[in-house]
Amino acid sequence: MTRGAEAHGPALGQVRELLRLAGAVFAGQLAVVGFGVADTVMLGRAGDTLGLATLALGQALYMTTWLALDGVTQALLPALGREVGAARPERVAGVFRQGLWLAAMLALLGCLLLLWPQPLLRLTGSRDAALPVSYLRVLALGLPAAMLYRIHVALGQAIGRPMLVTVQQALGLGCKLLLNALLVAPSGLGLHGLADHGALGCATATVITQWLLLAGAWRQHGSDAALRALRALRSFDPPHPRELLGLLRLGVPIGATVMVDVSSFTGMALFIARTGNVQLAAHQVAISVATVLYMLPLSMSIATGSMVARQLGAAHARGAVRAAWSGVAAAALVSAGAALSLLLLRGPIAAWYSSDPRVAAVAAHLLALVAAYQVFDALQACSAFALRSWHVAALPGAMYALALWGVGLTGGCVLGLDLTGLSPPALQGAAGFWTAYCAGIALAATAIVWLLLRVTRRQLAAA
Repeated sequence: MTRGAEAHGPALGQVRELLRLAGAVFAGQLAVVGFGVADTVMLGRAGDTLGLATLALGQALYMTTWLALDGVTQALLPALGREVGAARPERVAGVFRQGLWLAAMLALLGCLLLLWPQPLLRLTGSRDAALPVSYLRVLALGLPAAMLYRIHVALGQAIGRPMLVTVQQALGLGCKLLLNALLVAPSGLGLHGLADHGALGCATATVITQWLLLAGAWRQHGSDAALRALRALRSFDPPHPRELLGLLRLGVPIGATVMVDVSSFTGMALFIARTGNVQLAAHQVAISVATVLYMLPLSMSIATGSMVARQLGAAHARGAVRAAWSGVAAAALVSAGAALSLLLLRGPIAAWYSSDPRVAAVAAHLLALVAAYQVFDALQACSAFALRSWHVAALPGAMYALALWGVGLTGGCVLGLDLTGLSPPALQGAAGFWTAYCAGIALAATAIVWLLLRVTRRQLAAA
C-alpha cells in the first residue's frame, strides 16, 4: 500500500463516520427547530400578525437566555469525548453527573431572567408588553427540563450514539404539533368549542413537550444497553467544585460566544420592532428559515467536535487534525448546496410561512440575504467546535463578538435605521440589519478559520 493510500484510508473513514454522526444529529436538531417553525407557521398562516410579532420578541429573548446557558453546557461534549476516547467509562459517568449539576444551576439563573423580562422588553419601545411577558413566564416553567435534557443529548453525541436522542426528539416534535393544534388552531381539528390561545398556546405546548422529553431520557438510561453499561444514574455524586470550575472555564467562553450570536438576533428584533409589525413579522420568518438551515453546519460541527475530542483522548494528534479539516470542508459544501436551494425557492417559502402578502414580500427579500452567508457560517461554526476540543474557546469568541457586534449589529443600526441619512431604501428596515449581519459573519469566518489553521499546524509540529 502506498503512503498516499495510507493517508487517504483513515481520512475517508473519518468522513464516513462524520456523515453518519452528523446525519443523526441533524435529524434530531431539525426536530427541535421544528418547535419554533411550527409556532411561526401556525400563527402566520392564521394571519395572526400580533401573535407573530409577540413570538418574534418573546423567542428572541427566550433564545438569548436559553442558548447562552446551553452554550455553557457545550463544554460537556469535548470533556465527555476525551474520556470516551481514553476508554474510561467511569469518568464518562462522573462527568455526566457533574453536567447535571451544572445544568440545574444554570436553569435557576435562566428562570429568574425569564420571570422578570421587563427591562429588556422596554428597549423595544412597545407600550404594551403584557403578552410577551406572559409568554416568557410560561416558557420559564420548561427551562429546567430543557437544560437537563441537553446533558443527556451531549452524552449521546460524545459516545457516538446520537440516534439515542434523535428518535426522542422526533417523537417530541409530533407531540408539540399535536399540542399546538389543540391550543393554537383547534378549529383545524374540528374542535370549534376550544379557544385559540395564540402565542401563549405555543409556549404551553413547548413546556409540556420539554418535560416529556426529560422523562423519556430518564427511562432510556434504564432501557438502553449502552447507557446501562455507563451506570450514569445509578449513583449520586455531590457537586465537585474543581470539576465544575473546569467545565465553566471552557463553557463560559462558549456560552458567551453563543450569547453574542443570539443577542445579535435579539438586538435586531428589538430595533426592527421600531419599524413596524410587518418588518418584524418578516424578520421572524427569516429567523425561522435561518435557524433551520443552521442545523446543517451545526450538526456537522457537533459531529466534528465529538470526533476531534475522541481522537485527542486516544492521543491520536494527526487523526484529530484530519477530523477537524474534514469536518470544516464537509460543512462548507453542504451549506453551499443549502444556500443555492434557498435562493431559488425563497419566494414560495416566504408565501408558505405567511398569508399576509406584505410580510411574504419582505421575507422573500430577507431570505436572499440569509442564503448569502451560509457558507461563511458553516466555516466559522465548524472551526469553532473543532477548536473547543483543543480547549481553545475564548479567542474565537472574542473574534466572533467583534465581528457580529462591531460590524453586524452596529452596521445594521446604521443601515436599517438610516442613522446617517444615506442608507438606500432597499437597505432600510430589516434588510439593512441582515446585510450587515452577512458582513459580520464573513469577517468572523475568516478570522476563526485562520486560528484553526494555526492550532492544527502547531499540533502537527508537536506530534
